[in-house]
Order: sequence, then C-alpha cells, then structure tokens
Amino acid sequence: MDTKSLPVPVRRVFQVLALTLTAVFLSSCSQRTAPAPSPAKPVANAVPWWKHALIYEVYPRSFQDTNGDGIGDINGIIQRLDYLQSMRVNAVWLTPIYPSPLVDFGYDISNYEAIDPIYGSMADFDRLMTAAKAHHIRVIMDMVMNHTSDQSPWFQESRSSRTNPKRDWYIWRDGKGPGVPPNNWQSVFGHSAWTYDATTKQWYYHKFYAQQPDLNWRNPEVQKAMFDACRFWLDKGVAGFRLDAIPELFEDPQFRDEKVLPGKNVFGDPNLDSSLTENLPEVHDVMRQLRKVVDSYPGNRVLIGETYLPNIQQQLLWYGAHNDELQLPMDMQVGFLNKLDAGKFRAKINQAETELNGNMPLFVFDNHDNARSWDRYGDGKHNAAIARIIATMLLTTRSTAMMYYGQEIGMVTTPPKTKAQVQDPVGKTGWPKNKGRDGERTPMQWDSGKDAGFSTAAKTWLPIPPSYKTVNVQVESGQTDSLLHWYNQLIQMRKNDPALHDGQNIMVNTSDPNVLSYLRKNPGQGPSVLVAMNFTNKSQTVSYSLQAQGIQGNSATALLEDGGMASNIDLGHVVLPPFAIFIGQVQ
Repeated sequence: MDTKSLPVPVRRVFQVLALTLTAVFLSSCSQRTAPAPSPAKPVANAVPWWKHALIYEVYPRSFQDTNGDGIGDINGIIQRLDYLQSMRVNAVWLTPIYPSPLVDFGYDISNYEAIDPIYGSMADFDRLMTAAKAHHIRVIMDMVMNHTSDQSPWFQESRSSRTNPKRDWYIWRDGKGPGVPPNNWQSVFGHSAWTYDATTKQWYYHKFYAQQPDLNWRNPEVQKAMFDACRFWLDKGVAGFRLDAIPELFEDPQFRDEKVLPGKNVFGDPNLDSSLTENLPEVHDVMRQLRKVVDSYPGNRVLIGETYLPNIQQQLLWYGAHNDELQLPMDMQVGFLNKLDAGKFRAKINQAETELNGNMPLFVFDNHDNARSWDRYGDGKHNAAIARIIATMLLTTRSTAMMYYGQEIGMVTTPPKTKAQVQDPVGKTGWPKNKGRDGERTPMQWDSGKDAGFSTAAKTWLPIPPSYKTVNVQVESGQTDSLLHWYNQLIQMRKNDPALHDGQNIMVNTSDPNVLSYLRKNPGQGPSVLVAMNFTNKSQTVSYSLQAQGIQGNSATALLEDGGMASNIDLGHVVLPPFAIFIGQVQ
C-alpha cells in the first residue's frame, strides 16, 4: 500500500504501527538468537552438618520410660530432648525400634516399616521427628541390612517350601551329610552359623543368632526391598542410617570352610579367620548404590557404618574411591584399643588424621556392644581422671564424635550376677566367661530418686546400677568438677574455637611414651590449640618446640585444664601432674 496518498493523520497511524511491529520483530529475534543465560548454580553446603557433629547413641529401652512398664519408649526420648539440646547434640542415633520378637533386642527385625508397640506408635515417632527438629537435633535410624528376624514374613515364606518365590531371599544349602552343616562357619554368638530346618530339609545361614537368618544380597530383589525400606524412613525426614553389621552382607559363593586358627573363643569354638564371611568386596557395590539413594534426598543425609576393621587401609575403602560410599565408617581402632597407652593412641589417631585422604574419621569409645570405657580403660583408682582423658581425645581431635548415653556422667558396666538374670543371648550362650552385653545397657541415671528417674516401675527391664545415687545427671549438673561438666566444657570449646573446630591435627613430641600431645592448627590467623594428656599416675615433665608448626611463641594460655596447673605455662618446661590434661592456646 502506498501510504503517501493517505491523509496525514491516517498516515501517521500506519507509521507508528509499522515502527511498533518492527520493534517487536527485532526484540523477538534478539530473544531467539542471544545465548540463554547460564542457570544459577545451587549454593553448595561446603561443610555438611555431620562433618563436625556430635552424635549421641540412644538405646531406647534404657533411656526414659514414660508409661511405667520399666522399658524406655519414644515419648521418653521426646521428654529428654531439652537435655540433649543442652549438651549441644547434633543428632541422635536410635538403636532399632522396629517390630521385633526381641531375641536380640531389636536387631532381629520382623517389619522394617513400622514401630514396635513396646516403644510406642508411628504417631509417637512423627512427634519425635517434629520435636527433635524444634530442638535442632536430627534423628538417625539403625538399619539392619544383613539379616531379618525368623518371624519376618519374608523368612516365613522362604522357609515354607523350596519353590517359594522368596526361597532365594535367604541362604539355604544342603548339609555335608545327615546332621552335618554345609561348612564350618560360625555364628558371632557362638557355635555353628547353620540351623537345620526340618520342613524343607535344608540348612539356613545366620552370621548371628539362629533367629536372625541372613539375607541373600546376591538376589536383586533383596536389595530392592531393603532400599525401599530406607526410602520409607528417608521420606519421613530421618537424617540417615547407622548400618548394622554391614561388612557381613556377603559370603563366599563357593561356601568353602574358613581357615582354623590356634586357640578357642569364649564360646569354646575353634577360632576362624572369618575372611569368607566378612568384608567381601561385593559389599562396596551395594554401598555405592545405597549412597545414590541417600544422596537423592536433600539435607546431606548420612550413612554411618558399624565397621570393625583390622587396619586403616581397610577403613579407607569404606569411604569409596570417589567418596561415594559411607560418609562415616566408624573408626573402632582408636576407641577400642582397651589399653591406656599414649604411643598406641598417638599412632592410631595419627593414622586416622593422615591416611584417610582427608576424610573425616568417626571416633567411638562407647556403644551398646562393649563394656563401658570407664571400665575398659580405668585402673580402679583413677577412673574419673582417665574418663576425662577419654572425653578429651574424643572431643579435641579432628573427628566427628559419637557418644553413648551415660558416657558423659561416668556410668559403669554392671553385668548380671547370675545366669538367671541374663537378658542378652550372648550371655546366655557364653556364661560365665562371656556375661553378655546387659552390663553396658542398664537404664540411664537421671537423678537420685526412684529408678534413677528412668521409670516408676516396680521393676525395670535391667536393674538400676547401685552407683546411681551419686552418678546421675541431676547431681553432676550442680558440680563444677563433675565429668558431665567436663564434657560440656569440651563440647562448647569444640564448637566455638576455630582451631578445635576446623584445624589440622598434628602430633607433637611423638617419642614420649607417657604423654600424648597434639596441635590443632588454626586454619586462619588466630591462635592454635595445644592438647597434652598425661597417661600415667606419675608427674611428667615435657617441653614443646613448635616453630616447625608455625608457632613462634614460647607460652600457652589455658583454655581448660584438669590437674591444678597454672593458667599460663612455659612451653619449654611443662609439668603435668598424674593423669593431668592441659588444653591451651598458642601462637
């Protein structure tokens, strides 16, 4: 159209319209041809919450009873969250609270997606999750992946016939002959690891108790079922899992006899090397797959492994070649030396700090399967002072720290006095050489009143130790020289001091057989922290030259000490009283 012949007003309308269309066209072209802006990168959480965490193991049966049946419950844990928050606990690990016949007190699970009524209901658990979040405490579940209860519907189907679809979910084999098991493998709880089932005339394998048949992890359906159980709890918001007996998932596919070693164990059985039933390489494939499941959820969910391993090289494997397996395999080589030896602790801690490719070790000194550290390391006379040394190693080294309920107040191992009193299946089999694990599972000692404040029951599931009158939270909370106060001071320092929180762990005076010393090097410009502990009942004199570590000063200012030492000491001449501890700033 020739717009020149149009009247001026009309012509102007066409001109404006043309300019507008041109602008729209050019804008459209620009949008199509210009490179799209890069999507905003998500802000990574540089330091996952678990890396410097204090994780507190709760044994629910023994923590707090709220319904008067003598057994702890979920509502009891809720009731004590204020205490846990006051301890600056970052997460609680709950030993199993799933439905169970309780042959092994919950480690024989019959349903992975429910709560045992003895502990409460799923509604109680949901309330726990909400209350724990309000207290800034995460919840970690115990996941038992190696075996189920023999009362599990899975096993009931498996044992019903040789042709049942779930037959291969467990490990069944013919014996070597009438009444003779397939091989010489042994249960951790004593005697043969095989039990004969008369219904189908085959033997099933159980690394632990006969009522805990092992799952067959070479069957993909087993992996799917177990991972689905994990997803159930991850969907509920749990922070991750402590994986029970995880090195035992796989067994030698040829079912060969294990090598017999000299001597016999506490059950009277020959010692075996266990190399065909523990820590097989296939388990790492499963861990990588499980890690993918956990990583698909937000919030830095964590996998903690019960990993009793022979050396640091094996420990390293559990992190994964690409940090794609467990974030925190438990380091049992440090906490369970069971001898107060400065040289051995120095070597083991240094290995964990320098030979794990920078990964964070998880140190553990106490748990529900071992006599309490008070008794394993104490000499019967200086136990209180030695308990402070244990606390100091746990909370001033570069590690994630795991505590066991009652450790912070100095609870002692209280084993049964007669076989009739034994609850633990290990004690029933091993009595009297092995009295079982009841002694380290006695109820938490909250105060000096009835049942130590644990319960109102006429009889608690395990007896209250006689020590409860003076060894309890209420009494120790009012004592500035108590073990509880010592723990609280260490935990506060660990959280607030940059050197103790993030600093490198460097061993110093490495030839001293009596004093363990290390430097926590400040990652910034501030003061570093020197930790020195006298492992003997005699005074020790030490001197420190820290120039090689970048410390030019010749004195240290005490942050915390236990032994009546001066608040400022000369590094060239340090006198440590018997079992004394000195934690001081140096620059």
